[in-house]
Amino acid sequence: MTSTSVRVEQEKGPGLLIRAIYFIFIGLWLGGVWTTIAWILTVSIIGLPLGLMMLNRIPQVMTLKPVRINRYLVQENGRWVTRAANKEQASFLARAFYFLLIGWWFSALWLAAAWAISGVTLGLGLPLAFWMFDRVPAVTTLSNF
Repeated sequence: MTSTSVRVEQEKGPGLLIRAIYFIFIGLWLGGVWTTIAWILTVSIIGLPLGLMMLNRIPQVMTLKPVRINRYLVQENGRWVTRAANKEQASFLARAFYFLLIGWWFSALWLAAAWAISGVTLGLGLPLAFWMFDRVPAVTTLSNF
């Protein structure tokens, strides 16, 4: 009898101590600058693709958090392979209307609140702040990242 084992490697970043030191000395102010530039690019429409890419990377810029990739395993021809999971998105037209009517201004308020929570609460609000940063693509364009 042959047993099959599947190994899925997760992206791991630096340890908690390194990430905390980085956040205190670099991440907080760099995150504010990065967030401002990303939002301006997003609102400019021409810079929208770059701005959205930057918004998706806010947690990584602020805390060195590894980029999260949703993966799943499938068996093809008797071998297990990993595939990146792509969630179904709302229609482009719906996302464009949402961005024009709500997303551009609401994302500014959302980002300002998240950044303020991360700095003002002396670390106690970080879980909430980073949850908010993770949700920025959905707040801005209804993205299901």
